[in-house]
Amino acid sequence: MLSRAALLTALLLAGPYTAATADEFSTLEERMSAAEFKAAGLDKLSAAELGQLNAWIDRELKLPAASAQATAASAPASAATAPAAAAPASADMRGFDLNAGRSEIRSEIVGSFTGWSGRTVFRLANGQVWQQSENDAFAVNLESPGVVIEPAAFGTWLLKVDGYNRSVRVKRIQ
Repeated sequence: MLSRAALLTALLLAGPYTAATADEFSTLEERMSAAEFKAAGLDKLSAAELGQLNAWIDRELKLPAASAQATAASAPASAATAPAAAAPASADMRGFDLNAGRSEIRSEIVGSFTGWSGRTVFRLANGQVWQQSENDAFAVNLESPGVVIEPAAFGTWLLKVDGYNRSVRVKRIQ
């Protein structure tokens, strides 16, 4: 059986997921060259194991929006964030959908901001909600600071507070 790291490597090697493949999942064998398939060690899997891996990738690629909504509903409000403003829900799908683009996002944190620690939730004036996805802490006391969320390596995003040389890895939850 493959380790979790090997599964992640296989998923990354499978290439970007596009809207065109939303209903028609293409297997790893179809997406990768023979050399890539062998270099990833996937040629060592039995047909049943490869089938299970392809099924898992197919399920995972179809779940990002649903799991993000579930995470948002179950995530406790952080003391570092204020209640969401009456901003309309954003139609901007960056952070959820690979096809939505990976350009930077500029906005403001709504209300008082005291930094981040653990799993801080960041409610932005543009209606987006992001959550800290790495274990880091930063203490500050600001009112509605400007932020930029920039694309980072391997499909991740970094949140930076205007005027501070600090960043934290985040994932979009709403």
